[in-house]
Amino acid sequence: MTFRDLNLTNFLWNALDDLGFTEPTSIQELAFSPIMSGKDTVGIAQTGTGKTYAYMLPILRSLSYSRQENPRVLILVPTRELVVQVVDEIEKLCGYLDMRIAGVYGGANINTQKKLIAQGQDIIVATPGRLYDLAVSRVLQLKSIQKLVIDEVDVMLDLGFRPQLMNIFDILPPRRQNIMFSATMTDDVNELIVDFFQNPSRISVARSGTPLNTITQVGYKIPNFYTKVNFLLDELASAKKYPKVLLFTRDKRMADRLFKKLDEAFPSQCEVIHSNKTQNYRLNSIKDFSEGVVRIMVATDVMARGLDIDDISHVINVDTPNYPENYLHRIGRTGRAQRQGTAWVLTTPKEEKALEAIEDLMKYKIPQVVLPDTIEISQELAPEERPEAKEIYNPNRRNIEDENAPGPAFHEKKEKNKKVNLGGSYKRTIKQKYKKPKTRGDKTYNKKYKKK
Repeated sequence: MTFRDLNLTNFLWNALDDLGFTEPTSIQELAFSPIMSGKDTVGIAQTGTGKTYAYMLPILRSLSYSRQENPRVLILVPTRELVVQVVDEIEKLCGYLDMRIAGVYGGANINTQKKLIAQGQDIIVATPGRLYDLAVSRVLQLKSIQKLVIDEVDVMLDLGFRPQLMNIFDILPPRRQNIMFSATMTDDVNELIVDFFQNPSRISVARSGTPLNTITQVGYKIPNFYTKVNFLLDELASAKKYPKVLLFTRDKRMADRLFKKLDEAFPSQCEVIHSNKTQNYRLNSIKDFSEGVVRIMVATDVMARGLDIDDISHVINVDTPNYPENYLHRIGRTGRAQRQGTAWVLTTPKEEKALEAIEDLMKYKIPQVVLPDTIEISQELAPEERPEAKEIYNPNRRNIEDENAPGPAFHEKKEKNKKVNLGGSYKRTIKQKYKKPKTRGDKTYNKKYKKK
């Protein structure tokens, strides 16, 4: 099948011809009819199979020209970088169409985005948090939304966006088409479908958790982090063998630590990206890596979410991720669009259970390669790997069982400070002392007393 066999317009065919696309992928072919029919649709496909065009082609085919101010299509994605990428891909498809597209995300000036929304838009691509902020401020009206697309929904839920999604669902019109795409089907994703989708069409190109067959996976058992660094410094020395490499780490500290070592060995060839970097820095780093200005990118999972960068030769998991789904998202950055790619996973003894969970999800045993003898086994341990120092004996230390006991700052109150405030006046005390109530100038007291 070619794109000419799909019920598209000449405008979309011409745009696809300009992009050099002739044949749809399996998910693009299977998703076209259900989305065109207006039914709620759930699509499961590996990363790198063209899910963005799978939902955008039928949406653009059915979206008529209009000059209304409020948007008609809402696309939710988990990260800022993915917002920029999706907007760029939609603009390519709309080369011959008069469509207004805007991307909004956190970390940028909200007033600038409010002005952009006020100009009138047809399609909004957004991260959940910033979209809700704009909707609450009444600048963005969602009453005209006809189609809601949630892309990379499993990642969105993993990042803790469920409360924002619930808030957004509450302010969207009830009559709309819901479209959801994901690389994995988790229990949280399935719960979301049951709660908000109406008898959806389910499209599955591959079993949930199946990686692309264009990716060659390799595993290495390595004792600690700094031995991993020695191995990477030895391997990545050849720019010809490793022209574009993406390395994933568990957190920002590990990313900065690894980048420092690589940058010393390969100056001007490396970049690092994580959530502590400014938005402009992150976008510029991705641009430099995409255009080949640098060949090595160190990143946290912020880069694992649907980003499409051409010709990544190797994806290296410097750590073995605790969540198996994260591994699939990471390695999905290579082997895209039928190109061949290689994915490594470096595993310490403490990470072997995480590796087993990944293999269980994929139903595939990752081939292990013996570490070369030339690699120096480091005796230095990263802060996370060092054993916790335990105090042998300290007579002044409080026992754990005495945790709820009063500490040394406690002291017995003096007698005068033990008085209890009984409330009200002190007539009862005065009466007890003087055997009669104090009148405090009551002129009628003698009359009252005589009557008694």
